[in-house]
Parts: sequence; structure tokens; C-alpha cells
Amino acid sequence: MTSNSNSKSKTYNFSGKVWKYKGQAGWHFITLPKKLSIEIRKSHGNDEEGWGRLKTLAKIGGSEWKTAIWYDSKIDAYLLPVKSQIRKVEGIKLDSKIQVILQLEESHRMGLRFR
Repeated sequence: MTSNSNSKSKTYNFSGKVWKYKGQAGWHFITLPKKLSIEIRKSHGNDEEGWGRLKTLAKIGGSEWKTAIWYDSKIDAYLLPVKSQIRKVEGIKLDSKIQVILQLEESHRMGLRFR
């Protein structure tokens, strides 16, 4: 798990397992490591939208797409949804350990920061 930044965005690298939500929709996610989630929330918490949503650019293998990570307060970590098109192109199966790169825009908002 690493992070790099420039003046406009910050890049985070991590790996995680793909899991499927138990509900009918069957969404697939990768849970970000807790330590990384804390770092992201400190740096970008002011940019969260409803339900702890943060817009991001995600990269897995040769695929790159605009998406969002969602903060799950039950586990104190962000979740990255991995849509079916990406799973098919990259050959991703349930329980696969995947290397992920996220790129988030630097916060320019003023106000409270999450701890």
C-alpha cells in the first residue's frame, strides 16, 4: 500500500480481495485497507458526498474507469465497487486478490476534517 501526490491529485496503490454483496443486486467490491482508508479520509473527507462517497479514478490491470469509493462506517473502511465490465475484461473472479490504483483529486474545500 503506497501513496503518491502531485499538485492536483493523489494516487493510492493497494491490493485486496474481491467479494460479493449478499443482496439481490450482487455488487462486487474490494475493501480498502483500514490504514489506507484512514489516510484517505483525513486527506479527502471534506470532499465526501452523501453516504461517504468519494469520486475517484480506478485502475486495475489495463482497465481504468471513473467511479467512487464508499465509506462503510461499520468496518471503518472504504469500499470500491468493481463493475461487471471490468471483471470480465480483467478476468476477475470472486476472492481474487487484485492490485488497485486509485487517483483522487486533492481537496480544495475548507472546513472540518474527519479524524
